[in-house]
Amino acid sequence: MKYYLAIDIGASSGRHILCHLEEGRLILEEIFRFDNKQKRLNGHDCWDVEHLFESVLEGLSVCGKRGIAPESVGIDTWGVDFVLLDSEKQRLTDAVAYRDDRTKGMDAEVERTLSFEELYARTGIQKQPYNTVYQLTALKGESPEALRRARYFLMMPEYLGFLLTGEIKNEYTNATTTALVNARSKTWDRELIERLGLPAEIFGELAMPGEALGKLLPSVRERVGFDTTVVLPATHDTGSAYLAVPARDEHAVYLSSGTWSLLGVENEAPITHDKSREENFTNEGGAFYRFRYLKNIMGLWMIQSVRRELNGVAYIEGKELREKKEKTYSYAELEALARASTFAGVVDVNDTRFLAPDSMINEIRAACREAGGEEPRSVGDLMQCIYHSLALCYKNAIKGLSEITGKTYTSLNIVGGGCRDEYLCVLTARETGLAVFAGPTEGTAIGNLLIQMIRTGELADLTAARDAVRKSFDIKEIV
Repeated sequence: MKYYLAIDIGASSGRHILCHLEEGRLILEEIFRFDNKQKRLNGHDCWDVEHLFESVLEGLSVCGKRGIAPESVGIDTWGVDFVLLDSEKQRLTDAVAYRDDRTKGMDAEVERTLSFEELYARTGIQKQPYNTVYQLTALKGESPEALRRARYFLMMPEYLGFLLTGEIKNEYTNATTTALVNARSKTWDRELIERLGLPAEIFGELAMPGEALGKLLPSVRERVGFDTTVVLPATHDTGSAYLAVPARDEHAVYLSSGTWSLLGVENEAPITHDKSREENFTNEGGAFYRFRYLKNIMGLWMIQSVRRELNGVAYIEGKELREKKEKTYSYAELEALARASTFAGVVDVNDTRFLAPDSMINEIRAACREAGGEEPRSVGDLMQCIYHSLALCYKNAIKGLSEITGKTYTSLNIVGGGCRDEYLCVLTARETGLAVFAGPTEGTAIGNLLIQMIRTGELADLTAARDAVRKSFDIKEIV
């Protein structure tokens, strides 16, 4: 029996998911889970890469202790963040996290050289303050010596893969999130890179999902107790998640729901005209050169932030919310409080004020107040505001998507952790008027695994892979 291992790392946690096939069905087992931590380094919020790599090794060691040597292993993470290595392949830079404020004003700095209109026309990537192009521009101003010494540019899953194998490859799906890959040539836009004053030689040839990175280093083999092949899946987590969507037809919209909500469709070619740019849709590269045409929405980050704040005894304005000092809230309790509230106010969840506020609760209340509406006065009101705001944003994004593509959409497929939030699914069905199908939950890990199994021939192609997903998991229709 062949086993495959997906190491799926999100902004708040990571998991090792072991998989094998039984009678055409995917059998999943979570064998290890860990927190993803940030720490303050050199004035910036950074990912704790030492902790991440140690957690990767711990999860692999679980396989070794069970006597299982996976056929292959794939790592996926979020996009945009990176490290630089020198000529000796030593890390030069911290892994600065995308919510760090170093990119403030960097869009204007880039636009001194080329307009966003041209950048979008070439790359098809939405404007977000944390895009890699803006991070590199910030680094160029803050630490030009690091850029001068750099010989390799590695995004987070590529760096973790390098630590496992000693091999360096840049992978296509994650590379497209940098806004430095030409959407039509599907490779680094080296003219653009040079115009921005970035060292073109650090960006290596792009590998496609399914390519092998290499075998484990001897030191890693000794630590985990086996050898395996590290394979590049769609290393960008949304790229993997979209592969796992069991859509019924071409009239389906996809929603990968987690810390971020990534709502869109798959296209065979990028859409980079003015209307698309104005609506801030993005064209991320996917496996098999399928484009993920989507809207990036703040997602469950707002709920996660409020819960952390409530449970962390942080100072909160307003006596109604501040009096909760002894209680801790589960997600289920927060959902129940939202259901019981009649609060009608909404906020624009895509407003950058919600990206990394000191207090998400205070920021939501301020946004309601500044809009001239009623402020949430209880936890239930606060949660109802977030839930309704997300559902309304999904509705508006689908409307914009339909206008741009000229297609009428009849269903919405939700994968990822957010598909377990029944209230959000119900509100989304109500707002959009579409049939909503929820599941599978581990969409990103499943997509990672599908690429590995297509590579070995256990699954013939993407069509067969999605058929296996339908057969393997309970997809719930929301009415």
